[in-house]
Amino acid sequence: MKKLHLIVIALTTLSLSACGTSTSDRTLSGAGIGAGTGAVGAAVLGANPVAGALVGGVVGGATGGLTSKKDINLGEPAWR
Repeated sequence: MKKLHLIVIALTTLSLSACGTSTSDRTLSGAGIGAGTGAVGAAVLGANPVAGALVGGVVGGATGGLTSKKDINLGEPAWR
């Protein structure tokens, strides 16, 4: 069951990690979404939510920063 939770969390993080049109938008939104997903996932699995948020934030931010607008484009970010 824990493995299923990890798979769902990983897929959610990767699919939502890069919202925005510029590299900085995707990096910031990816880090935020990844941190939230990591914290919730860690809490569900009984791990440290802060550690989950840190790992999720790094993975989400890296995914957002390393993708291009063509790879993942979910539209303009809410703050624009």
